[in-house]
Amino acid sequence: MAERPGAVRGSEGQDLADGGNADAGQVERMRLATLREYRILDTGPEEAFDRVTKMVADLFDAPIALVSLVDDCRQWFKSSYGLDASETSRDISFCQYVVAEDRPIIITDVMGDERFRDNPLVTGDPFIRFYAGVPLRAYNGAILGTLCVIDRKERGTLADRELARLEDFAAIIMAEADLRRIVIERDEARQTLERALDFSGIATWRFDARTGAIQWSGAVAELWGADYDTALANLDGFFERLLPDDREAVRIVLGGSVANGTHYATEYRIQHPERGVRWIAVRADWDVQSDDAILTGISVDITEQKSRQENANLLMRELHHRMRNLFATVSAIISLTRHAATDVDDYVERITGRLDALNRAQNVLLGANFMTGSMHALLREVEAAFPRIRWSGPDLLLPENALVAMALVFNELATNAVKHGALSGAAGDVDVRWTQDPEGDEPRLFRLTWTETGNNGPIGPPQKTSFGTLLMERSVRNNLGGTIERHWEPSGLVLDITLPARWRDA
Repeated sequence: MAERPGAVRGSEGQDLADGGNADAGQVERMRLATLREYRILDTGPEEAFDRVTKMVADLFDAPIALVSLVDDCRQWFKSSYGLDASETSRDISFCQYVVAEDRPIIITDVMGDERFRDNPLVTGDPFIRFYAGVPLRAYNGAILGTLCVIDRKERGTLADRELARLEDFAAIIMAEADLRRIVIERDEARQTLERALDFSGIATWRFDARTGAIQWSGAVAELWGADYDTALANLDGFFERLLPDDREAVRIVLGGSVANGTHYATEYRIQHPERGVRWIAVRADWDVQSDDAILTGISVDITEQKSRQENANLLMRELHHRMRNLFATVSAIISLTRHAATDVDDYVERITGRLDALNRAQNVLLGANFMTGSMHALLREVEAAFPRIRWSGPDLLLPENALVAMALVFNELATNAVKHGALSGAAGDVDVRWTQDPEGDEPRLFRLTWTETGNNGPIGPPQKTSFGTLLMERSVRNNLGGTIERHWEPSGLVLDITLPARWRDA
C-alpha cells in the first residue's frame, strides 16, 4: 500500500527533515506567539474537545487519545482521554517531533526506536509502545501541538484512510479552537468598544419599531441617568424623559423615519435625574442588512456646545450693540469737534486725540471679555500715552459705557494738561487717585481726584467753556450719573469726580 505523503512510519521513526535550521528560532518564536494568541493553555476542560478525543479513542480502539499543545518547556493536554496527567516535560514528549518535523509521525513499536526506548513515558506510566500523532495547524500555518493516539502494546501502522481520519479530527479540533479564539477576540473588541464609548460620552441604542423596545449600551447612565435600564426600556419611558416642549417635534421626526425608513437625526432636551436639563443629539439609521425594523443609533450630550453657541450669540449681540454705540459716539465727536475747532489742523488734532481715547477703551475691553474692562488696565493705557501721569486706587471692573466715558474724561484732562497745564512744562506731573466706599455705606460713592502740580505759571479757569469741558461733563453727569468739580490751586488744577459706587472689584 502506498504511503501517505509526509507521514513518517516505521518501528524506529525517521530523522528530522533535511535542511538547515537557520530560521528555526524565528519559526519557534512565531509558533509560541500564535499558541498564546489562542489563550487556551491552562484552561479548564471543554466538552467540545473531550468529545473528539473520546471518539478518536473509540474509532482507533486505543486506550489513550490526547489533544496536546506544545509550549516552550512542556506539553499540556487540553483534552486527555485515558490519561490522568495534565502535562509532561517537553524534552520527554513524543509530540515535539511532530512539531519539529511539521508532519504526522507514526511509531509502531517505540522499543525499536533509540530516541524513545529509555523515555520515562515508555519505561513508566503510561508505558507507551505505540504512538500516532498529527499536527494541530493554526490559521497561519504554525503547528501548536498534536492530536495523538497512544497504545500500551505494539500495533501495526495506520492505513492512509485511518491517517486521513485522524487528520480530519485534528482539523475539527482546530476549527473549535479557532471559533473559541474568535469569540474571545470578539468579546474583547466589544469590551474595548464599550470602554471607548464610556470614555467618549456616547451612548448607543437599538430601537425595535415593532415592539417599541429600546436596548442601550455605552455611556447611557452619564447621558440619561442611572435608572436608564428600567426607565428607558421602551419608547414611552423615552418620551417621558424629554422636556414636554420638545416631545411633539421628536415624535414627528421619529414617526417620519419609521414610516419612510429614512435616516433619523434630531436634537432635544431631557430632564436628567441627577444633572438637570441636558441637550442630546441623536443620529441613527435602519439595520437593512439584518433586520430593517431595527433603528440603530447613537446619542451624544451637546449641552456644552449649546451653551457655547448661546454665549457666542450673546456676544455677537453685545458686539453689535457696542459697535452701534461706538459709531454713534464717533459721529457725535466728529460733528461737535467741527464746531469747536479753530482750523483744519486743530480739528484733526482734536479728532485724533479723542479717537485715541476710544481706542484705549477698546484695547482694554478686547483684553478682557468685550463687556467689562479693568480700571487699572485703562490707566496703564493712559500712562503709556502720557508718561508723567501717576495713579493709584483699587482695581474695578467697568462696563463698556462707563469705560468709554472714563477714557474720554482722562483724554480731555491729559490733553488740556499738555496744552495749558502741568504737562506743558518739564517739571509738571499729574497724580490720579480714587477710592470706592465699602458695601453697606449709604450713600456708597466712588471718588476720583485729578491733581496737577508743577505748572510753568499760575493759571485759572478758561475764558469760555470748550467742547472738551462739555464732553467731560456730559460723560460724568449724563453717562455715569455723577458730578464733576474743578478748582485751581496755585500749583495747578484739582478736579474731583463723584459717582454712585456701582462697580465691583476686578
